[in-house]
Amino acid sequence: MQLEPGLHLLQNYLEADEQRRFWEICRDLAGGAVPMYSPTVRGGKKMSVGMLCLGRHWNALTYKYESTRADYDDAPVAPVPQDWVQLASRAAADAGFTFAPDLCIMNWYDADGRMGLHQDKDEGRESIDAGLPVVSISLGDTARFLFGGIRRRDPIQSLLLESGDTFVFGGAARLRYHGVSRIVPGTAPPGLGIEGRFNLTFRKY
Repeated sequence: MQLEPGLHLLQNYLEADEQRRFWEICRDLAGGAVPMYSPTVRGGKKMSVGMLCLGRHWNALTYKYESTRADYDDAPVAPVPQDWVQLASRAAADAGFTFAPDLCIMNWYDADGRMGLHQDKDEGRESIDAGLPVVSISLGDTARFLFGGIRRRDPIQSLLLESGDTFVFGGAARLRYHGVSRIVPGTAPPGLGIEGRFNLTFRKY
């Protein structure tokens, strides 16, 4: 479903078994050899979400991508699982984009997790100028997702992203401000037996 030019919401995009499989992979990666952590951004504030980058690491102090976690423990970055790349490419195609991501930022939200309004603008100039999309996949509890315009002062809209939903923004909407204002605890599909929210955002550097 196209909400506006460049903004697409693919509801229930992942079936329950896919959600479970991806959730288990996220959980294993988060506690693996290169574990998830909560970054400290420029200015000294610690983010309220856990983060793990695949393919390329986003440095929260420099706002640049790199091959190791230089802002934290200098650990190497694991690759994006190939089936994740295929899923993100398929979702982008269903939204009208040709897209082969080479990085994924995986964020973990508990009941207190939030993400302030921001632009995804640290990818390569060629990728941004081409309007290549960001593909965002939600797993677990429902999130209240905010999206505005390309200027911070533009009006803000909101919608609920449920487990299995995929949100794609690219083209003219590629640099729109967006964020997460709240997590709704206890809203993950009962059959999954999970709490909290993993969010996977795929990009092309």
